[in-house]
Amino acid sequence: MNWCSRGIRNAFRNLTRTFSLIIILGLSIGLSLAMFISHQAVTQKINNVKGSVDNTISIFPAGLRGFAGGGTPLTQSQLKSVSALPHVVQLNETLSDRLTSSDTNLQSAVSAGFLGRRFAGNGFGGNVKFTPPVTVNGTTSPTDLAVSAATTGGGSFSLLSGTVFSGTSNSNVALVGTGLASKNNLKVGSTFTAYGSNISVVGIFSSGTRFGDNQVVMPLLTLQRLSGETGDVTAATAYVDSVTNLASVTNKIKAVLGSAADITNSQQQAQNAISSLQSIQTISLYSLIGAVVAGAIIILMTMVMIVRERRREIGVIKAIGSSNLRISGQFMAEAVTLTIAASVIGILIGAVAANPITNMLVSNSNSSNSSAAANPGGGVFRQRRFSGAFGGLHHSFANIHAVVGYGIIGYGLLAAIIIALIGSSVSSYFIAKIRPAEVMRVE
Repeated sequence: MNWCSRGIRNAFRNLTRTFSLIIILGLSIGLSLAMFISHQAVTQKINNVKGSVDNTISIFPAGLRGFAGGGTPLTQSQLKSVSALPHVVQLNETLSDRLTSSDTNLQSAVSAGFLGRRFAGNGFGGNVKFTPPVTVNGTTSPTDLAVSAATTGGGSFSLLSGTVFSGTSNSNVALVGTGLASKNNLKVGSTFTAYGSNISVVGIFSSGTRFGDNQVVMPLLTLQRLSGETGDVTAATAYVDSVTNLASVTNKIKAVLGSAADITNSQQQAQNAISSLQSIQTISLYSLIGAVVAGAIIILMTMVMIVRERRREIGVIKAIGSSNLRISGQFMAEAVTLTIAASVIGILIGAVAANPITNMLVSNSNSSNSSAAANPGGGVFRQRRFSGAFGGLHHSFANIHAVVGYGIIGYGLLAAIIIALIGSSVSSYFIAKIRPAEVMRVE
């Protein structure tokens, strides 16, 4: 019988110990695999979020967001300094307002409902009679709904009919959302009144959202003139030539506008969004290292114990001419056999536990962030201000799916075998120290 087959048979000499060792080692391998899969899933999600970072900087009057809060509008003269900064290739400006029945003959396409009445009454009864106003946005970039996402609901601009006016126009023209157009029987060439003036509809568009389709888009200069808010701006987006310049340009804009504006960029928003995932990534990495070390120690201590138990047997084998190398190979074969058997159980445990463990870590992290957000003095509350692509990140984090692939299983099995070989090779030191004559004399 050669050293390899002897090692495999020896792995099952003591069934009680073998079974216990396989279960314990299997749990360690299973935890290692689950932590590795969780780490991979979270890392992939972080990379996806980082890959979605664009080169835009959002600028709002300090204290204002949409039609909530307060503050003082920015002016175009202030923003000229921003557009003149190095690496700023474009600056889109918007002025937002709301048209009530006294300002326009348009009727809102969105019914008030419970929430509209509740917000209008500043209470919780929902019984206030209220007709929602029509949102109007004057902009230098009529097709960029993201510039004024806080008041338009965002979405993606799609022209259904007509044409798009120039961003520098000062004519009484407008683009009308498809919902608003349908409610008021408007089409290209129709007119409506706003601020006591007749406005011509030059195009009908869709944003993909009901709120976005209930708006009027005008040239910025036109709305400033009609509303009497000459030079005022309530939102701006600066486009930078490269993502690498995003942080430096953001700092320069903050220096130019000072306390007059709230300034964020997509890079900052993404970093805030993934901060909880980075903590999960760290926890899973440390847990993975701990589980691997635990498995290595289990194998090492087991093989050392087995060598000590079989001192007489090893002495006899060496006495009849077997080399230390062959005897060490026998013990390595035994360790690998035990590890492979444990790996089968470990892989099953890891595959089943990967998703629950990942979801538990994400849920705990989100709960911690929610608690922090409830503290007015905390910084996590700022995450509620996310817009655009980052608005639903924390919701999607709860749906992270850990995928168990054949590649991961293969690498995990290979790592377990390597650890088994390394751990069992330490026993060679003890084997080499055994002297046949001393063993036989003691026995």
